[in-house]
Amino acid sequence: MGIEDKINNAGENAEGKIKEGTGKATGNESLEAEGKGDQVGANLKQAGEKVKDAFKD
Repeated sequence: MGIEDKINNAGENAEGKIKEGTGKATGNESLEAEGKGDQVGANLKQAGEKVKDAFKD
């Protein structure tokens, strides 16, 4: 996994956590769900990059 990918995935995950927290705080279920979805997407990307790295070695 390249450093840029790690940074992007971490940023997306952090953004998702912020959206989720904001959604919870304001009672906005849509924003909360969007934040959770962003986090899941970031985690899936990280897993995909790890699989790619495993096959590179």
